[in-house]
Parts: sequence; C-alpha cells; structure tokens
Amino acid sequence: MQYTMDSDKIRIENGRIFDIVRRRWVALTPEEWVRQQTINMLHYRFMFPLELMQVEAAIALNGMTKRCDIVVYDRNVHPWMIVECKKESVPLNQKVIDQACRYNLVLKVPYLLLTNGSQLLCLKVDTGTETLQQIPLPYYSAGE
Repeated sequence: MQYTMDSDKIRIENGRIFDIVRRRWVALTPEEWVRQQTINMLHYRFMFPLELMQVEAAIALNGMTKRCDIVVYDRNVHPWMIVECKKESVPLNQKVIDQACRYNLVLKVPYLLLTNGSQLLCLKVDTGTETLQQIPLPYYSAGE
C-alpha cells in the first residue's frame, strides 16, 4: 500500500532529528528517518495519540531483549499495534513480516504495521486462525 509520508513537521539539526514521542533529539539514521516520518503520519494524519506510542519498546523474547520500533497502545493502555520500520532500501518481505510476528508472540496485538518509508503494509492478526490479512491502515479511533 502506498502512502505519502509527512515530513513538513519534522525537525532536523546537525545530523539529529527530533523525536516527538520521546521528546528528545536522536541520531538521524536512514531507519530513524523512516520511524519519524511514520510517527508523524500516524499522529497527524491517522490521529494516533502521541502519549499512546512507545518508541523502541523493549520486550523479552526467548531470553533475549528485543526492541519494537514503535508500539501503539489502546485507550486502556494495552498493546494494540506493532510498527516495524526499515530503511528505504530494505524490502517489505517475509523476513520483515516474520520479525513483527515474533514480537507479537509477546505482545499479542491485533495489528502489525510494516514500512520502509515508501511502502506501508498493514496486517490484521486473526489469533483464532493464526492468519494475517492485509488491510488499509485504520484511523486510531477504530481501535477504541
């Protein structure tokens, strides 16, 4: 699915980019650029509340600490969506889907969002059948 990322609200200075969720400057890497574009798109276009997003959320998976790029919580502060961001040169393939699914073994969210800045793949998780269905990215109010 194609979406235009919003970059007009992103602040960049001296090789650093301002993260509006963490409220601090971070190193501007290709993946961080995609992450910040995605945060801005989710917030400004799809009405995701900043206070219900967590960047680089740590989870324990098979005895190791892993970090989800972004976890979005519902209004009851339960994990609702995992967002996996890749730099633009990384294709959204089965390997990326598998990574998000591994994280979801821990968080058990109903939605996975994968992006490389030029492509966006939103998947609804059906836990009953253990299948994924590609859907349009929902506005946040749909997750209440």
